[in-house]
Amino acid sequence: MGREHLRIALNILLVIFGLAILGKGADVFVLAAARLAVTLRLSPVVVGAVVVGFGTGAPELLVSSLAAARGSLDIAAGNVVGSNLANLTLVLGVAGVIARPETVPRVVRREAPLSLATVVLFALLLQGGLSRREGAVLLVALVVAVVLMLRATETVPDIVSEPEEAAAMTDFVEELEEFVEEAGEDELRDVAAASTARNVVRVALGLMATVAGAQLLVAGAQRIATDAGLSGGFVGLTLVAVGTSLPELVTAVQSARRNETALLAGNVLGSNIFNSTAVAGTAALIGPAAITDAGLTVVAASSMLAIAALAWLFLGLGGQLRRSEGIVLLCVYAATLTLIR
Repeated sequence: MGREHLRIALNILLVIFGLAILGKGADVFVLAAARLAVTLRLSPVVVGAVVVGFGTGAPELLVSSLAAARGSLDIAAGNVVGSNLANLTLVLGVAGVIARPETVPRVVRREAPLSLATVVLFALLLQGGLSRREGAVLLVALVVAVVLMLRATETVPDIVSEPEEAAAMTDFVEELEEFVEEAGEDELRDVAAASTARNVVRVALGLMATVAGAQLLVAGAQRIATDAGLSGGFVGLTLVAVGTSLPELVTAVQSARRNETALLAGNVLGSNIFNSTAVAGTAALIGPAAITDAGLTVVAASSMLAIAALAWLFLGLGGQLRRSEGIVLLCVYAATLTLIR
């Protein structure tokens, strides 16, 4: 018994070590990629996509892909379901309790329905497991969702009609371009080549660290599931999902502390779209398998759908997420973990 406890403790340390490397590697990768994009004079839209897309999606994508490649599709799927749950409960809930974040009506109207639709599709396809064909369907759904969001952006009225959204996006881009302003245009031009080379190296190192951290995390999670007699789906839903959702949680807390939360809802909804389509679809293509854990395919998936609808309701009421609603989301998350176990 003592040896088993020691082995579990060592595996937990392995997971923690993997999470630390994963988080640091993702930070280095995203920051270097953003600076590289600004240095190369790419548009603010591209810079924003690099930071938001890679920053919130890379850990889940790498961890789920590696888990599927190692024959643990239940951990990969649990990571997707758990990350979606954590985004809509922990991330929004903590932000709601701290700062009552504002919601941009246009963002909620545009992304909330797509987020719910992709979550429903993923939950339906998850029943019994995921095949490569279903993985392809999810990736097609990603393309459709992106096209719909781009079309919605093009057809809405001038952004000036939504001053909160415009101001939030301006602040977001300004933070990414701070180092440009500090250096000055002339100095930046003189060191552009050297800066580009350094950032390319940092991107590569950050990516390698992210992959290494993901491998340690998945290996530790698999061993914990085996040694503790837990299902891979439960470990993916809890330990792995919370770990890969830490970037979103940290970003939410920082945004709440600075009172810059207008884009938080859109980022969370967009992250769920990415998780439900790109992450789940890629994992299914890499390691398709049957999943017999009803706690994951039925209980957790149903909870994910209910919470997605509840979060949409809260975000659409009153223009901001109330503190009481944030508390409700946190309580729902705790209750969901109890049911899943």
